[in-house]
Amino acid sequence: MAFEDTLRYLSHATSIMGVSSRIEQLLMTPTRQLKVEVAIEMDNGSVGVFEGFRIQHNNARGPCKGGLRFHHEVDGDEVNALASLMTWKTAVVGIPYGGAKGGVQVDPRKLSVRELERLTRKFTDQIHFFIGPDVDIPAPDVNTDGQTMAWIMDQYSKYHGHSPAVVTGKPIELAGSHGRVAATGRGVALCAMWALRDLGIDVEGARFAVQGFGNVGSWAARLLAEHGALLVAVGDHGGYLENPEGFDVEALVRHVDASPSRSVVGFPGSDTSSLEAFLASDVDCLIPAALGGVIDNAAAETIRAKLIVEGANGPTKPDAHERLIARDVMIIPDILANAGGVTCSYFEWVQNNQRFYWTEEEVNGRLEPIMRRAYDSTAALARSKHFDHRTAAFVIAIREVGKATALRGV
Repeated sequence: MAFEDTLRYLSHATSIMGVSSRIEQLLMTPTRQLKVEVAIEMDNGSVGVFEGFRIQHNNARGPCKGGLRFHHEVDGDEVNALASLMTWKTAVVGIPYGGAKGGVQVDPRKLSVRELERLTRKFTDQIHFFIGPDVDIPAPDVNTDGQTMAWIMDQYSKYHGHSPAVVTGKPIELAGSHGRVAATGRGVALCAMWALRDLGIDVEGARFAVQGFGNVGSWAARLLAEHGALLVAVGDHGGYLENPEGFDVEALVRHVDASPSRSVVGFPGSDTSSLEAFLASDVDCLIPAALGGVIDNAAAETIRAKLIVEGANGPTKPDAHERLIARDVMIIPDILANAGGVTCSYFEWVQNNQRFYWTEEEVNGRLEPIMRRAYDSTAALARSKHFDHRTAAFVIAIREVGKATALRGV
């Protein structure tokens, strides 16, 4: 179970730290769990009913923050785990948020744009009293985007007045932030480059593989390619491809944008592969940027990469993590590697509250130092205490959240 996996990572860190059972229980327990039934009229006149979730894990350090995903496998356990990860992610990078997550159990590819809008607005109707700029701030996640956030902002504003800061990841025209679309992938790419250098591997000429070529994976690939790294294996919901000579990343992005299925499949000049072959690719860096739980025990035995940078949330199962660490594979965990997105969301929230907006250069200039400080702190603790990077990141996050929780009281 996803939440049990998260608790294993958390418990491992708390045991090392000697955290009291009282504080550990507080850190593990979500503040609020909301489940709703979202009924909408479909285009054909029938009624569709979909389960929706919003879980607020911890608000000790600030309002809750976390994405909203539309996916047919969404359930309460997954959302609970992701909300917990958001608490630790915001603490690792030092931004003043707690963790939350939301989701609707739906396959958005089977809905029209009008049906998706009705679903989003109806879901907002049912949770609007539980979110807000100083309470809980949703953002895009799997199968949601700036348009989804625009609908939420508009629907929420009908109840509460004009409220751009209620969500982040909005279109620029609706008070979104420059740089937000690329921010998660940018953070992943930065962490990959810093980790490669720590391993003594030149970024230029380094070979990497990306699973998931949506927003996160494609931007990470673009930025790594700009620094001379070679994308030699890629895969998504449609299938897997390989090219030992390296893909033209910009051409691959254009291909996906033009594809009706939004998939890498069919890209010319590449060979068809499989998930198993992809995970076993002869690469320096593997970037899982799709869904959680893809690296299990079997995969851990075949992975040849020296470095894994987790673009997705929870892509590595705990047992697989232990096997990989035992093989001296460096893993930059999700709560650090993909924190660029929530950091830029914080920038958007600040801009919305101040009604004062920054250029893309200013956003990127603020993002890199925050990610660098978080990476360096994690790497330094890992070296000094002989921790793996995931344990080090959790220790840093738990320390910050634990101090805030203790100071505020039960």
